[in-house]
Amino acid sequence: MSEIINLKATFIPNEGEFFRVKLALDIAIEQVVEEPGCIQYEITEESEEKIVLTEQWASEEDLDKHSKGIAVQDLNESLSALLAEPVKLERL
Repeated sequence: MSEIINLKATFIPNEGEFFRVKLALDIAIEQVVEEPGCIQYEITEESEEKIVLTEQWASEEDLDKHSKGIAVQDLNESLSALLAEPVKLERL
């Protein structure tokens, strides 16, 4: 049996872009929670300065498929001009 993968993604919006970043994440969340192996994909902390998304995947294979999927591609495109710095992704 695979070990569950836990991740934390931190998004730092440009000044004045919090709501656009949050909307892009909300749209992605709706798609990603339907992906095979997704156990958790939700915003767990938010403020005007940062948004934290907590992810949990059933396996490394499921995470890899997610990382290459259309939802992530669309999200990255949506956020390209809205973030003050690259997304910080941490394994927990």
